[in-house]
Amino acid sequence: MATPERAAVDKRRTILDAAVRVFARQGFHTCRVSDIADEAGVAYGLVYHYFNAKEEILDTLFLERWDVMLAAIAEADASQRTARDKLYAIAEFIIDSYRHDPNLMKVIIVEVTRAANTFGRTHLAKIREAYQQISGIVARAQADGSFRKEITPEFAALAFYGCIEQVLSGWIFELEPAGPGQLERAKTLIVETICGGLEG
Repeated sequence: MATPERAAVDKRRTILDAAVRVFARQGFHTCRVSDIADEAGVAYGLVYHYFNAKEEILDTLFLERWDVMLAAIAEADASQRTARDKLYAIAEFIIDSYRHDPNLMKVIIVEVTRAANTFGRTHLAKIREAYQQISGIVARAQADGSFRKEITPEFAALAFYGCIEQVLSGWIFELEPAGPGQLERAKTLIVETICGGLEG
């Protein structure tokens, strides 16, 4: 039998998972807390027991996933792999995250990282952490001669993550097919697109 603490954690997770589906389906700004409660199969008031507002729910979803991604970038960077292979590992992690939970990735991209006047601005420092980690990989590769120095590490990081985000957006908005083959091929193409310029 679950403890009260475990039951509370499970209920909170149920609400968060329901919110992902609602935000992805209806958009953050057009949905209501009652929509999330209905999707989760819980009373309206219970959502407010765990979260002050739907904004806090979106914050939580973003920060949970972004922290996992930052840890994945740090793990790739700490390895003994080449800079190209480190960037491949990062692209692989993000694309596999989309494969595992496309709704969550849609919410993060559409409702947070691209929402420059709202949540994107709120979390700008957190978003920049990812770019700084990636630019560090590039800078060290430039220092050891693996990458050209004509392209600044900061610009390379923006181009790398921007390329990934644009590819994901194509899948999210069904502009491009997103079968298993396309997802696997995208990992190589993204890295080749960026590293081809950095190594040239």
